[in-house]
Amino acid sequence: MKRTHHCNELRPKHIGQTVSLSGWVHSRRDLGGVIFIDVRDREGRTQAVFDPSHLSAKVFERAAGLRSESVIRVGGAVRQRPDGTVNPKISTGEVEVLVQDLEVLNLADPLPFQIDDPESAAKVNEELRLKYRYLDLRRGDMARNLRLRHAVATATRAYFDEHGFLEIETPMLFKSTPEGAREFLVPCRTNPGLFYALPQSPQQFKQILMVAGIERYFQLAKCFRDEDLRADRQPEFTQIDIEMSFIDREDIYATIEGLLSRIWKRALNRDLATPFRRLPFREALDRFGSDKPDLRFGLELEDFTEAFRASEFKVFSDAVKAGGVVKAINAKGLAGVTQGQMEAMTQIAKDSGAKGLAFIKVENGEWKAPMVKFFTDAEKTLLRQKLDIEEGDLILFAAGEWLMACEILGRIRLYAATVLEAQDKLTIPSDRFEFLWVVDFPLLSFDKEQNRWYSSHHPFTAPVAEDIPFLTTDPRKVRGQHYDVVVNGVELGGGSIRIHQPAVQKKVFEDVLQIPPEIAQARFGYMLEAFRYGAPPHGGIALGFDRLVAMLCGTPSIRDVIAFPKTAKGTCLMTDSPGTADLKQLRDLYLELKIPSEE
Repeated sequence: MKRTHHCNELRPKHIGQTVSLSGWVHSRRDLGGVIFIDVRDREGRTQAVFDPSHLSAKVFERAAGLRSESVIRVGGAVRQRPDGTVNPKISTGEVEVLVQDLEVLNLADPLPFQIDDPESAAKVNEELRLKYRYLDLRRGDMARNLRLRHAVATATRAYFDEHGFLEIETPMLFKSTPEGAREFLVPCRTNPGLFYALPQSPQQFKQILMVAGIERYFQLAKCFRDEDLRADRQPEFTQIDIEMSFIDREDIYATIEGLLSRIWKRALNRDLATPFRRLPFREALDRFGSDKPDLRFGLELEDFTEAFRASEFKVFSDAVKAGGVVKAINAKGLAGVTQGQMEAMTQIAKDSGAKGLAFIKVENGEWKAPMVKFFTDAEKTLLRQKLDIEEGDLILFAAGEWLMACEILGRIRLYAATVLEAQDKLTIPSDRFEFLWVVDFPLLSFDKEQNRWYSSHHPFTAPVAEDIPFLTTDPRKVRGQHYDVVVNGVELGGGSIRIHQPAVQKKVFEDVLQIPPEIAQARFGYMLEAFRYGAPPHGGIALGFDRLVAMLCGTPSIRDVIAFPKTAKGTCLMTDSPGTADLKQLRDLYLELKIPSEE
């Protein structure tokens, strides 16, 4: 069964050599009594020729009965392909193997879907692909994704090793910390009634490693969140997790920019321009309606709060009087929007908290909208100047609380961009990568329902030093030392400089977040105690590894870059999991099930 070469290795220099190849039957063609089979392994494929004038009838008959994806070994001499038959689409296309010997290692059953035709395979229902994932992974694009994932992981480890980091594994069985996403709980058989939690991230462990004097830690960490899924979420996922001591935010920025430059060079042979742009959180929302803005196109938001403060159009002036804002965006060239597209944008606004969506169509030299009659000439002039309004434009408005108004137009901006791109009125280059750091986030957000402040990032995030006095007097003014790295509208990762002083951490827990001392002690007591024994200044970041690889592969779904992903319902169709547990297993764990009845 030994093979002398892989299936992407043979070239004209091998002509005349006797070789042995092993792999799968990628395709089979019977032309005029001669059978041609492309033999494929993970490296590529080579054409094997079964000519009855060079073979026994038994071997030729065996070749004629081969089905796609059967596993074979062929032996024979390498020869030049005849004139006019060279295949430039494959690396071995100048040569072929004239088969002298065939061994069928495993005969495949008829396939549930074809693998050799990329166009047909791409149309296969995803559930069928996931059920037969081992076949799906044989396809060229999926195999390429896994190879690129490996290359990115290798480049990551090499980069951090060169920069003095230690790769350290942290536990998979942790304690529950209810803040943040819902956790997966694991019953502990040896301690009845107690539970582990699968970690949402190694956050607390990596900070403890800094207290332990590791100074530079990284890990390709498995993380778990029991969340509703979508294209860029899975219940288990991988992060590039990093923590460093004796650093500030600039050190984090430089380290991550160096890492991403290494990865992009390794994966795409692209050089990234560094340092990345910095954009304050407030400016990102004001201009793009998102804290992860896509900078590859314009369509920026403009503010008209002061212009409409005394407007006769009460929807706008009342919003301003209530402390809100008036924002607008010019979807240039979209005045011919269809009724369905307009309804879709209106629904985006309603889903974000608005009662509706105000808009103006500019057609035949006229501003078409009932509200225009309430606008003064000065208001119209300002709109025209700031939005560069021309014939064929569509002006969209949002009025209300600042964050809501920004986010409404931010989502509409993305929708309008896809419509304009489909109409060839806007170009969003897929091969351009616009990186930036979003910085100066608010440390805290206010929950009106619970009448309390909560951490915008997590409770270990350090406030900007000069803002610490505002923690108890005016928390909304406090900026956090956290940051997100963003590219093309995708948040690749986020992190922060951590609180390392016990007194400040205690103040945040008790005075600001209103976490009772006994609760803080129960959840984070070991960490607070560790900080008492000399915690260095430290900070870190976590990058979504699956999301990063998906971007490099040009796919919108991280399921395409994970070998065995779950469906949107959190199930594995190949293994039929999650599954049931028998009564003995439940008894051993001291558990009883209460299954909700189907209504």
